[in-house]
Amino acid sequence: MAEKSKLLIIGATGHVGKFMVEASVKAGHPTFALVRKSTVSDPVKGKLVENFSNSGVTVLYGDLHDHESLVKAIKHVDVVISTVGDEQKADQVKIIAAIKEAGNIKRFFPSEFILEIDVNHAVEPVKSMYEGVLTIRRAIEAEGIPYTYVSAQTFTCYFFPSLFEREATAPPGDKVTILGDGNTKVIYNDDRDIATYTIKAVDDPRTLNKILHFRLPKNIYTVNELVSLWEKKSGKTLERTYVPEEQLLKDIQDAPFETRVELSIKHSVLVRGEHNSEGVEASELYPDVKYTTIEEYLDQFV
Repeated sequence: MAEKSKLLIIGATGHVGKFMVEASVKAGHPTFALVRKSTVSDPVKGKLVENFSNSGVTVLYGDLHDHESLVKAIKHVDVVISTVGDEQKADQVKIIAAIKEAGNIKRFFPSEFILEIDVNHAVEPVKSMYEGVLTIRRAIEAEGIPYTYVSAQTFTCYFFPSLFEREATAPPGDKVTILGDGNTKVIYNDDRDIATYTIKAVDDPRTLNKILHFRLPKNIYTVNELVSLWEKKSGKTLERTYVPEEQLLKDIQDAPFETRVELSIKHSVLVRGEHNSEGVEASELYPDVKYTTIEEYLDQFV
């Protein structure tokens, strides 16, 4: 059996990062986590770093803005997985530069974990976010760095519990607002499953220089189908209110910036849907993985 690659997780204490570390350790990869020294003093993230160490993870201290620390960390490993948040994704050019200097990395997974959206069909401000992702991709390719891009679709934890109602924490009890006609197919994936499949792709030649898509067959629903499934499980009939695309586009233009970001993402996901189908599909490559289905996810709210 081939030796498992040594992995460096950048952004390890973030939402996606902590699951990536967990999946890497579980899969038996020598795992390294890059964290800021200041993180240790944070009451929540500091505990997470402690848990990393207790599970056998090698904690390295560094920062995206400290080139020397990046290069030093990267030289410990074979594969770099970035899980930095949206506000730091443009800074991944610094990771690219460090990988290039280190000269030992056989694959880089940049932080994306989004739908494959045609930027020509996206609206601002999400259009600029997607353009930023493409800029990082082109930079990776220009430097000749081997890569895998992960198209994780829709995170259940962000979109699903509220059935898309703003500021709700659980599925609705009597009414639901549906953006568009509710007939666009959407794919919902659990955070841990996204990490599990990503780690399985690390040493797989079939995913080298490819986009890894998550189109898990039991997790593909339109919003209308999803509401109907919830009605069946909860025993309640919801009053459905539809917001036409034209109205949604107007709401995006008139909203404060943070709301514009949220609504423009929902427009891309729930109204426009996915456009790019290039690449390979996770559940086909790894049929042995038992992923969390939407039905199973819903059961926790019944």
